[in-house]
Amino acid sequence: MPRTLVTGGAGFLGSHLCEYLLQKGHTVIAMDNLLTGNIANIEHLQSENFKFIKHDVTEYLYIAGEIDFVLHFASPASPLDYMQLPIQTLKVGALGTHKALGLALAKKATFLLASTSEVYGDPLVHPQSEDYWGNVNPVGPRGVYDEAKRFAEALAMAYHRYHNVNTKIVRIFNTYGPRMRPKDGRAIPTFIPQALKNESITIFGDGSQTRSFCYVSDLVEGIYRLLISDINEPVNIGNPREMTIKEMAEAVLKVTGSKSKLIYKDLPVDDPKVRQPNIKRAKKLLGWEPKVGLEEGLIKTVEWFKTQKL
Repeated sequence: MPRTLVTGGAGFLGSHLCEYLLQKGHTVIAMDNLLTGNIANIEHLQSENFKFIKHDVTEYLYIAGEIDFVLHFASPASPLDYMQLPIQTLKVGALGTHKALGLALAKKATFLLASTSEVYGDPLVHPQSEDYWGNVNPVGPRGVYDEAKRFAEALAMAYHRYHNVNTKIVRIFNTYGPRMRPKDGRAIPTFIPQALKNESITIFGDGSQTRSFCYVSDLVEGIYRLLISDINEPVNIGNPREMTIKEMAEAVLKVTGSKSKLIYKDLPVDDPKVRQPNIKRAKKLLGWEPKVGLEEGLIKTVEWFKTQKL
């Protein structure tokens, strides 16, 4: 049985990844300092093949015994989080990635970095492919997340080139599904609770900015295929169906049957105007593309939110 460490394992994506790896026969260690993660996300995973360690990955990192895979998912990921936690975001992108790579090197383990479409910034190329270097404001409020991930990618490639660590980099585009924190600053986990409570749905700007939303099960499948591949260059994983934020709000209203009204607020600084993954590399090299349609994914997500205290 492969033995795998997932940092950020109690977070939205990390918990789904732990669950998937257990289904694939891995022994899984989830590590999280619970800054933005939630122990409730992994309570159902408790078994002899699963272990949780509460630890900050920016501190000294030691795991006894063999480790086959290190998946580094620890990081605040929503704009609300990383703007409120700018120093912690930079530290986990830099120091945390360094510690996780050091462990992978010591254990001769495969390393996978959870990067982000935010490395492309407010893109001047559309859709975004992996060979685009991005348009990022390093001193803007979003720079703490964007540049933390760009540095993490550079560090991962340095360990690959100079230490021969088998590194993988997944650039994750907007993802949604059960276990997202309500009203965390991202569109879907903000819109759904508002719609379920018939509150006004908050749209920043005029709602014409675009995003591409991938259901979490599709994303995790793509990540796993990358993990077991022989690919070391970055790979976009996301759903290329592009839509405006206003269209997403309207889709949530339709699925929930809500009578909420749309209200508009000022667009945050450096908010990307467009976001759409070019997934040709994932299709060609991983044989991967998303399968879950928007309505199906939203229905599953709404049903989960109905079980939560909003």
